[in-house]
Amino acid sequence: MKLMKKTQTKAFSNLVVSLLLAALEIFAWVQTGNIKTAKNAAVQPFPRIMIVGMAVFTAILLIQSVYKLLRMKDDDPLAQKAESMNFIKDKGVLAALFVIALCALYVWGFRSLGYVFVSMILSGIVMWLIGVRKPVQLVLIAVLVPLGMWLVFYKLLQVNIPMGVLQFLRDLVDKF
Repeated sequence: MKLMKKTQTKAFSNLVVSLLLAALEIFAWVQTGNIKTAKNAAVQPFPRIMIVGMAVFTAILLIQSVYKLLRMKDDDPLAQKAESMNFIKDKGVLAALFVIALCALYVWGFRSLGYVFVSMILSGIVMWLIGVRKPVQLVLIAVLVPLGMWLVFYKLLQVNIPMGVLQFLRDLVDKF
């Protein structure tokens, strides 16, 4: 199998994805070193545990991809030509890019608008994108899930999450 042909296979695209994921995991590991937490907080190792879990699967994909590229036979499923992503024609790719942009806006608005508010908006939009069209279901899930998660983190795990425009909710919960 020619080198040019190997670079167009699914195995090669898996290799590229695994290298990109490894770079992302290294970046995330470095960033989580700066997380400030309260003493004896149970949440502190959680991000790094998730990163290690992701890294294990990334390493498996990387090893599998290198192995397949070195010993690839023409009848191997990963020797098939990888599909290219056409950003203009593929609505799934456009939706994914839109969600990535929304996540960037989520991070931008997290401190000023607060976790609950931006999570409600993001989850509502993502639910709409994946096909949830029942208004009651969409609103209930988009509102109750972020509120419930905030309550778990704030009351049970004692993690102080920014509330932004909904600060009055924290004040209300603190009264009880």
